[in-house]
Amino acid sequence: MIAIIDYNMGNLASVRNALEKIGAASKVVSDPEEVGRFDKMLLPGVGAFGDAMEHLKQNGMDEAVKAFAKSGKPMLGICLGMQLLFSRSHEFGMHEGLKLIPGEVVPFDTNLFDKPHKIPHMGWNELFVQKETPLFAGMPRDFYLYFVHSFHAVTTDEYAIGRTWYGYEFVSAVQNGNIFGIQPHPEKSHDNGLKILKNFIDMKV
Repeated sequence: MIAIIDYNMGNLASVRNALEKIGAASKVVSDPEEVGRFDKMLLPGVGAFGDAMEHLKQNGMDEAVKAFAKSGKPMLGICLGMQLLFSRSHEFGMHEGLKLIPGEVVPFDTNLFDKPHKIPHMGWNELFVQKETPLFAGMPRDFYLYFVHSFHAVTTDEYAIGRTWYGYEFVSAVQNGNIFGIQPHPEKSHDNGLKILKNFIDMKV
């Protein structure tokens, strides 16, 4: 059973529908006391980093997520949910994150672009796998997924399992032990996205 964390930041129905397509049982969870009962956790989200952290803190869901991460059970952050895993974000000021993966979230630096690109980064783009990981088991070394974001993560090679090119190369997927994060939306990425979610579901607890 998979917990989909509800903190009033994003459309949870699309995530749940994607899980239903691959035969995975899930429950949208807003009570932090319930989180530890589940085998796996999905932390989705769209919107601003600072607002998301405030929503998580309002009822102690931030601490519940951290406790789940320490349990060793698999968890996956999607889009904003991935960004929340990091130490801090520079989105509309400085905001502290969940600090589950070392690094920070920064805006795209248009001064580094190889040519003009629109912000936000929106649409289909390639993810290039950087190392072996159960999240991408049975998948090619590069594949297309659907992105929507204006900020991206900065971390070391130790945690980067996927990178993407948009004006310059940025980290688009991460792993720290049982903690996974992916910047694109697997629930909007058709067969490739469903394969990633299936790989997550199939991970051993």
